[in-house]
Amino acid sequence: MKATGIVRRIDDLGRVVIPKEIRRTMRIREGDPLEIYTDNDGEVIFKKYSPIGELASFAGQYADVLSKTSGYPVVVCDRDHVVTVAGAPKKELLERRVSPMLEELMQQRKPFLFESQDQNKLNPVEGIDRYALAQSPIVASGDVYGSIMFLSDEKNELLGESDAKLIQTAAAFLGKQMEE
Repeated sequence: MKATGIVRRIDDLGRVVIPKEIRRTMRIREGDPLEIYTDNDGEVIFKKYSPIGELASFAGQYADVLSKTSGYPVVVCDRDHVVTVAGAPKKELLERRVSPMLEELMQQRKPFLFESQDQNKLNPVEGIDRYALAQSPIVASGDVYGSIMFLSDEKNELLGESDAKLIQTAAAFLGKQMEE
């Protein structure tokens, strides 16, 4: 654990303000759920809660089947990090932060389809050279929780409308699973 040197007092209602610099660095937004952990040494730890993280095993199996069916690498992420990968090296992608471009698409609830080599590419994950061929936000109970996408691979083909519908269906299915 890393010390920040910032000290905050608890107010009369038991609240603690998380400083803006830490919220920005950790990508904590207003309304984000936080899990609270304690240990025997008296430490209290706040950790961002990822509902998609709860589905990581199931989403991984689903992504694996989707990747084998489509022939494209599949990535499932929450609003901040890659949660599971199928059809591509996990070491390369797992736990990496999503790009600001993907964050913006998720926030706007917009699907993405790479339709032309002249089009701007969506690099969905920070620090990798692959781009998204199709992406759809995962929405449950009216809130955006993440995204699922096909990534480029060695073939670098353009996807058809049926592939875009497949990724949108996958996002809708994962969203439905989160609601149950």
